[in-house]
Amino acid sequence: MTTWMTILGIVVFVVGLLFSIAWHELGHLSTAKMFGIRVPQYMVGFGPTLFSRRKGDTEYGIKAIPAGGYIRMIGMFPPGDDGKLAARSTSPWRGMIEDARSAAFEELQPGDEKRLFYTRKPWKRVIVMFAGPFMNLILAVVIFMSVLMGFGINTQTTQVGSVSDCVIAASAKTDKCPAHAKDSPAKAAGLRAGDRIVAFDGRPVADWGTLQQAIRDTTGPATITIERHGARQVLHADLIENKVAKTDGHGGYVPDQYVTAGFLGFTPASGIVRQDFGQSVDRMGNMVKQGVDSLIALPGKVPDLWNAAFNGGERKQDSPMGVVGAARVGGEVFSLDIPPSQRVATMLFLVAGFNLSLFLFNMLPLLPLDGGHIAGALWESLRRAFAKVFRRPDPGPFDVAKLMPVAYVVAGIFICFTLLVLVADVVNPVRLTG
Repeated sequence: MTTWMTILGIVVFVVGLLFSIAWHELGHLSTAKMFGIRVPQYMVGFGPTLFSRRKGDTEYGIKAIPAGGYIRMIGMFPPGDDGKLAARSTSPWRGMIEDARSAAFEELQPGDEKRLFYTRKPWKRVIVMFAGPFMNLILAVVIFMSVLMGFGINTQTTQVGSVSDCVIAASAKTDKCPAHAKDSPAKAAGLRAGDRIVAFDGRPVADWGTLQQAIRDTTGPATITIERHGARQVLHADLIENKVAKTDGHGGYVPDQYVTAGFLGFTPASGIVRQDFGQSVDRMGNMVKQGVDSLIALPGKVPDLWNAAFNGGERKQDSPMGVVGAARVGGEVFSLDIPPSQRVATMLFLVAGFNLSLFLFNMLPLLPLDGGHIAGALWESLRRAFAKVFRRPDPGPFDVAKLMPVAYVVAGIFICFTLLVLVADVVNPVRLTG
């Protein structure tokens, strides 16, 4: 049964992946057609074509390798300086530029002169290129908000999971009480596992974050209102200062960092809790920040990836994953011993995270990514505005094709990184469970 659930999880993730890619390309396609640009192809995947059908002047299809997708637009790059396609050069760098320019015009048909991408105003080109990543962002937000508000997520609550027997500094990294250690304030006050704290020092508390902060801000006498077996009681505790783990501001902890704060001495229980709109927006903002931080930290993770792939090193939980690794995790999600609703919620979170990563990655101002084309259009707009203010001749469209050598270098780096991640995903994958 576990094997079948794993296979089902992989299939579900691949379907979610294909939909995400198709959704991304739909953003480019719809805006390109809206601005009158001819689009000969709309493809999901790479490699050999498995299925295609032509409708109007666009061929729609699915290819064999579900690792991306593309649309082909006529006239992505402007002609050469003389208004024509330049002659073939013996320079390899110049050859790259001319090959890219030729490819942009190879399907040119009579009447396409007014349907070329580069002839559209810069703001229209920005919209066309931004529309793809934006579709991924929309999908990520909708899925995240639906899961947070509809299914709920595993969250620390105000219910007591366990009570510390004594006072131990968090930096000690042990749960064994040393000789002559004082009882924890929670134990001394009579707090028990299963109690639900509803108020602290007379102030109602509805979530763990609020309660945690109130405890840390308090030293000395305090009242704790609890619900135990359906009845409310008021306990009296004497909080002390202790070295505790530093929080990240969202209920989590910063590894190996400590602060001195008020200490009560209990561990909260966890449960599936639906988030309200404000909490969901706050968590979404935190996810975007974490995504940006992860993207910035990506180059620094290459050595660990190499060690995990070729030297048997540890594969960390926050290690970058490719399509193969994410599909494996998707299979593992469906084989977990958790309620079916949480399997679905976790899978949706995985797909939403993939879409958020697609948005952030594609917004990098580097060719051949969408962000590179956006940067080119914005630079052209700036040049033309500058020329207009200083009454200089219109410099014309910015020739993005001249940056193709850089694009090939960037693409080569991406391909090498993708292959490294693929090897690591196969030989030393990230696992949800030990």
